[in-house]
Amino acid sequence: MASKGASGVVRVPEMEKLSLEQLKGLKEQSDLEVNLLQDSLNNIRTATSRLDIASNALQDLSLRPQGKKLLVPLTASLYVPGTLDDADKVLVDVGTGYFIEKTIAEGKDYCGRKINLLKSNYNQLVEVVSKKKSIADEAGVILQSKLRQGAPTT
Repeated sequence: MASKGASGVVRVPEMEKLSLEQLKGLKEQSDLEVNLLQDSLNNIRTATSRLDIASNALQDLSLRPQGKKLLVPLTASLYVPGTLDDADKVLVDVGTGYFIEKTIAEGKDYCGRKINLLKSNYNQLVEVVSKKKSIADEAGVILQSKLRQGAPTT
C-alpha cells in the first residue's frame, strides 16, 4: 500500500499513485476505523454519564439520615428494599468485580478523577476520528476522480 508520513497518515500525492483497488481498500478500511472509533466515543460518553449519575447519587446519599428506608439497585432493573445504616462509607466498583470501601468524599473524588480521565481520552479520540475521516474523504474524492477519468465519455 502507500507509504505513510511520520504521523501515520497517507498523504494526498501518495494516494493519487494508488490503484483503484488500493484506494477502495483504503477507503473501506478508513470508514471501518471511523465507525469503530465512533463506537468508542459513544462508550466513553455513556461511561462519563454513568459516573456523573454515581457522583450525584453519592451527594444525595450523604444528605439522607441514618435509618432511612430506600431501594437498593441489584441490577439495572431489580431493586430491593433496604435501610441506610452508615452513610459515611460506600463501596466503589473499581472494575472486574473488585470493590473498595471509601468515604463519600473519596468516592466523589474517585468519580471526578475517572470523569476527567474519560474526557481527556474522549478529546484525544475525537482528534484521531477527525484524521481518519479526512483520510477516508480524501480517498473517496480521489477514487471518484479516477473513476471519472477512466469512464468513457458520451
